[in-house]
Amino acid sequence: MTPATPLLRKAHAGANSMPAASRWQALALAFLVAGPITVWADEYTEVNRLTRSGQLAQALARAESHLSAKPRDPQMRFMRGVILSDSGRKDEAEQVFVALTQDYPELPEPYNNLAVLLAARSELDKARAALEMAIRNDPAYATAHENLGDVLAQLAARSYGKALQIEPGRQRIAPKIEALRQLANPPSTP
Repeated sequence: MTPATPLLRKAHAGANSMPAASRWQALALAFLVAGPITVWADEYTEVNRLTRSGQLAQALARAESHLSAKPRDPQMRFMRGVILSDSGRKDEAEQVFVALTQDYPELPEPYNNLAVLLAARSELDKARAALEMAIRNDPAYATAHENLGDVLAQLAARSYGKALQIEPGRQRIAPKIEALRQLANPPSTP
């Protein structure tokens, strides 16, 4: 009796989708790790273009080629994780995001994308913790706040369902479950 799982939002691979502070941190880190950014700017653009056009195999090949020369590049590693996730290679994507959280714990986007993967596997407590880290790192990260709300709603639905299993006659719970179900599946507008 729990609502359908809300779809969490993942961060996009494009640099413009990152909050400004994180974008500057990532670019500064990329400069320190990868050398002059201008040399690699076209590579980011091309990988992003290939990803957005659905050419995931080509995007992954370009990302991996870039990373063979600059293996610690946080932006390209993040983009690789997004490509792997979009390609259905969730376990590999999770490894990429976990490694990014370990190597660059100040970046919020890897925590957010890791949380999306964890929530999809119903590992809601771990997803909540990852989203809380993303928000701690960037309190203005709206996507992480929205995703945390979705995870908390799923946790609430789980608790309400458990309460109904224990005591099926609790009439106050059914309306709460229905409200969460409507929240997770809003009616479509014509």
